[in-house]
Amino acid sequence: MSPSANGAALDSGREPQLFVVDPIARLRPTKDSSVALMQAAQRAGQQVWVCTPANLSVHGRVSAHEPLVLAQPVQLAEIRPSASGWDLPDPWFELGEPRWVPLASFPRVWMRKDPPVDEAYLYATHLLELAERQGARVLNRPASLRAWNEKLGALRWSHLMAPTLVCSDLAQLEGFARDHGEVVLKPLGGRAGQGVVRSHGGAPGLKALLELVTQQQQLPVMVQAFLPAVTAGDKRILLVNGEPLGAVNRKPAAGEFRSNLAVGGEPEASALTDQERRICAELAPALRADGLFFVGIDVIDGRLSEINVTSPTGVREIERLGGIPLADLTMERLLG
Repeated sequence: MSPSANGAALDSGREPQLFVVDPIARLRPTKDSSVALMQAAQRAGQQVWVCTPANLSVHGRVSAHEPLVLAQPVQLAEIRPSASGWDLPDPWFELGEPRWVPLASFPRVWMRKDPPVDEAYLYATHLLELAERQGARVLNRPASLRAWNEKLGALRWSHLMAPTLVCSDLAQLEGFARDHGEVVLKPLGGRAGQGVVRSHGGAPGLKALLELVTQQQQLPVMVQAFLPAVTAGDKRILLVNGEPLGAVNRKPAAGEFRSNLAVGGEPEASALTDQERRICAELAPALRADGLFFVGIDVIDGRLSEINVTSPTGVREIERLGGIPLADLTMERLLG
């Protein structure tokens, strides 16, 4: 199958939404926020289509270059919370035939491909930007996905964070660790807690560890003062167009300091504190200005930790534990 010069028209009477995701068969429907958002779009009367970044292309013509996508319509079964978790039908989705269609046929396109933000990811944002120029709304804005590193983006509000240093110089990193005692090292391209290491200024192997994570002082790394209150949890707050709609607290497993669900953190229902609402209010204008419609921020003991913009998670946990229909509320704000 190959793209035609004009693509193919969408034939549904329902307005379409496109989700750029990992292959849908690999998504975990009871965990994945992308699936929750797709189901909410379907409940809102939208026709849901899916593709992967590899399905994006540009078809060159004499007068113009048209961004196209090899996409498939998908029908999703309803997945309902239960006392033990979720009732998952089998199968939980049915795919239609793949078709080449103009990207601009979709008024709203969700870029929900999971990190890493590698070359393939970055090139996909450039292709999505072409559709954006033709009138499609891409969530989140492609230029902002490139500009907002999920660790470094938070430094715009460094006064809200724990003491932090980003550099590749061993002397500076060692000095920071000596000054602050226990510290946490974070790779700038990491996700889901991967590669995050806890150490302290007097650790015998600290210099060797810093050489390793900085690739012999060639790669910057983030080091932060360790917050002991992380044992009580790391809160994920989901903001839609700058408005916090719900939160879930993630408690580290026994013997672990990382609270990410992907490394065994336990989710629990949580409300927002006044300090957390102040953090959200301070971030909101910049998020809106940069087209960051769906964002997850991480807060530990009232301190901003990260701003997640690529494919923030937490929707399922907030819906099940907090009873908040977060995906539906998101669609209301998107379509309203």
